[in-house]
Amino acid sequence: MSRLKETYRQEIVPILTQEFGYRNLMEVPRLVKIVVNIGLGEALQDAKALDGATHDLRAITGQQPIITRARKSIASFKLREGMAVGAKVTLRGRRMYDLLDRLVNVTLPRQRDFRGVPRDAFDGRGNYTLGLEEQLAWPEIEYDSIDKVRGMEITIVTTADTDEEARRLLALLGMPFERV
Repeated sequence: MSRLKETYRQEIVPILTQEFGYRNLMEVPRLVKIVVNIGLGEALQDAKALDGATHDLRAITGQQPIITRARKSIASFKLREGMAVGAKVTLRGRRMYDLLDRLVNVTLPRQRDFRGVPRDAFDGRGNYTLGLEEQLAWPEIEYDSIDKVRGMEITIVTTADTDEEARRLLALLGMPFERV
């Protein structure tokens, strides 16, 4: 079992139960999945960009990414329905907790001028989305092996009903929110 999951079960669940007054163990917010997404606008001109992005995602997550495709055509972007526009990985279970642990303890502190993650990036339903400007902050990515610096989006999906509950859950899991 992951170190972070063990911490969640033994320490975080009792704290959240006391703070929010949950009567049932199943009411306590928990992580459902983490989705890591790289959008590739340049894939329209450069087909190799997709290979680089999938290689980076595979190295970071330990799982094969799926290619995301355009749902509809947009003439001004020279985009046709079905064209590859990105890559994403959905993590659950042990891999999800391992990625969150590496994100919080290794990757975020390696960011340049890091002062914490935004407190207001919640969607109103308890899900948090974080954007990283470059994949080089991950220790699994070798500087010499990348073809281009790409940003990525990490969405953490929780069972929390409100943003306040989700924020508290992520803070207890170690997410370094910026000071107010």
